[in-house]
This record gives sequence, structure tokens and C-alpha cells, in this order.
Amino acid sequence: MALTKEQKQKQVKDIKDKISNQKSLIFVDFNNVPSKDMFALRKTLKEEGCGLKIAKKTLVRVAFGQSNMSFWKKMKENIPGQLALVLGIDSSPLAKGERVEDEVAPARIANKFSKDHETFKILGGIFENKFIDTERVLALASIPPRNELLGRLAGSLSSSITGFVRVLDKISKLESGI
Repeated sequence: MALTKEQKQKQVKDIKDKISNQKSLIFVDFNNVPSKDMFALRKTLKEEGCGLKIAKKTLVRVAFGQSNMSFWKKMKENIPGQLALVLGIDSSPLAKGERVEDEVAPARIANKFSKDHETFKILGGIFENKFIDTERVLALASIPPRNELLGRLAGSLSSSITGFVRVLDKISKLESGI
């Protein structure tokens, strides 16, 4: 069913608002992915503070043009089928401070989903207001979650301190025994 002009304008405004406030955004082709799996993906994304927006390519192009983003020129050659936007963290003032978000979660979730569904393809994305190709999106997807990285950092710092304390303890025991 064709959309009316008002519906199209509303969708363009919605897309423009969503893309202008994102820290990360992933373009995906979801051709031939069952709708129940797409609903499961949407639920997983929502749990991580992300979102999924499915829209016509023409409306996405218009929204990018109105947002003064030149990424569409780089993307249009890579979009063969249906287009969905995996939206990352909303950087608008209302969203800040609600909870700590993972900026690479959209890439990680989309990559995991694409491994289970071969027709779901990552086409590229936008990260920190720069266009990134598929390889860079996959590289971002391989980065562990923020909490895991912080845990690794804390473990590394504490192991150095623990080793230093053990050396000092052995030195004091050697000096006492002499």
C-alpha cells in the first residue's frame, strides 16, 4: 500500500530525528529474514538500549539529505535489497545519564544475528559521525562489552599491585631472617 505524502513526511522526520541523535548506526539488509526473527532481534536490541528502524531507502536518503549527512552517497552502491537501521545510543540530552550504554552494542548484536541468519547482511554504518564500511563494523563487533573491558582493566591493575605487595612481603621476610 502506497504511503500518503503526510505519512512519508512523518517517516522522514522520524528517521531524521533518530539518526541525528545516534552515536552509532548500522545499515543492514534483512531480505528474506522471517518476521518472527526480526521481532526477536528488535527485542534483543531494545534490552541493550538500541533500536531497529525499517524504512524505504528513498525516505532514508531524503532524511540523510535533510540532516546534512553525506554518508548516503557512500552507502547507495552497497544496498541491494531491503534496508534497516540498527540504532545505537541516543545522544540527545534526555537520554544522557539514564544508564551507561555500550556504543558498539548495535554492531555486536547485528553481527551475532547475521551469523544465525545468512540473509541478514551488514552493509556498513556510522560511528562517531564517520562512515565505516562492513569490515570496520565487524571489527567493532569483536570488541567485548564495556563492563567486560572494565573488569579486565581492574584485574590487570590489581594483579600488578598484588605482585608488587608480594615482592615487598618477601623482601621484608628476607631482611627479618638475616
